[in-house]
Amino acid sequence: MYRFLLTPRWWGINLFVVLAIPFCVFMGTWQLGRFEDRVQSHEQAEKQPDPSTRAAKPLDELLPVDKVTSGRPAMATGTYGDQFLVPGRELDDRQGFYVLNLLRTEGGKALPVVRGWLPGTASGARVPAAPQGVVTVTGDLQASENIHSDGVDARGGLPEGQLGMISAAALVNLVDYDVYDAWVTLPEAEAGGTGGAMKPVPAAAPAGSGLDLKAFQNLGYTGEWFVFAGFVLFMWFRLVRREAEAVRDVALGLVPEAGPAGGPAGGEVGPEDSRPEAGPEGAAASAGEAAAQDLAGKTPETAQGS
Repeated sequence: MYRFLLTPRWWGINLFVVLAIPFCVFMGTWQLGRFEDRVQSHEQAEKQPDPSTRAAKPLDELLPVDKVTSGRPAMATGTYGDQFLVPGRELDDRQGFYVLNLLRTEGGKALPVVRGWLPGTASGARVPAAPQGVVTVTGDLQASENIHSDGVDARGGLPEGQLGMISAAALVNLVDYDVYDAWVTLPEAEAGGTGGAMKPVPAAAPAGSGLDLKAFQNLGYTGEWFVFAGFVLFMWFRLVRREAEAVRDVALGLVPEAGPAGGPAGGEVGPEDSRPEAGPEGAAASAGEAAAQDLAGKTPETAQGS
């Protein structure tokens, strides 16, 4: 009854099922692994001491920025140069902007330093001047932003002197010197009251170290892929059962094949079709057929003798 599974059409269906189910299981397992990695990173981050409470180290010793060094206090010495305003940044549920200055270090590279945050719009804002001369700054180390970072404006078209994303890739087209692929945020107002009107910007947790929305998205995708695998198997079983029932019905004669005139195949006459019509004419026809059959059953000699 299941020989139909070997037909070309079913070979294609079976091949699809054989490939689809392992693929769905693999993708679901991969998404589950991503969720478990985020949970493990979150647990490890909670066990570690607050990065900002650890001893400050020179900037070059903490690069490149990773989950361990992100948030660590970093020291750098140099002179402040170009200044940029970073609009569209929220702090304490208020909209404002960052004040960012590039610190030209002794090695020639520049370190982006977020000196603080101010409320309102960046256009025409009065910003406290940066300290003059050689300074040593100690700020919480942060990785360069990307288009997925909170508050980033990747649309471009900002006025001169404004920056949508704090990264070396965004600054390389605005200055003619090298920039570190990292930045620091000052944990306190600048000495001397120069930046007293600005609020310090707290360091953000490293990407992938918390149970954020992405972690629960991974968990949701895990369930979806396993549901897809079960759905494929269910539909295959349903198709097989329906095909098997159709084959069984044909074998039992419950679904005869259609003939040329819509009747039974081969023009066969069923028992009901061979019955004579009711009434006198039908009875006469039946009697005539009986006499003909009786005559046909006799030999020629017997017929002549009759």
